[in-house]
Amino acid sequence: MEKKTEKEKIMECTIPIPDDVALQIKNQWPDIPRRALEAFALQAYRNGVITEYEVQKLLKISSRMELDAFLKESNAYIDYTEKDLQQDIENIRKSLLK
Repeated sequence: MEKKTEKEKIMECTIPIPDDVALQIKNQWPDIPRRALEAFALQAYRNGVITEYEVQKLLKISSRMELDAFLKESNAYIDYTEKDLQQDIENIRKSLLK
């Protein structure tokens, strides 16, 4: 097991929300900071700014299956083309021949 020698640095952001708007939002989404972080991560993922691994890390999602479910529920599908599939098949073939 690898030990971290340095503590990972974390950026914190503050979003000013007027109290009346926050109350209205909180009625629908009790954990506003979590929902804001999820929205931020999803948009960054959709725009190709971050990877699936980075979404998982950012949101502290424990498993790949949980990440896939979250992305599916959020309509944030993997940009996986037929060309990507063909490349994956070729890579598998090459690794099996080793």
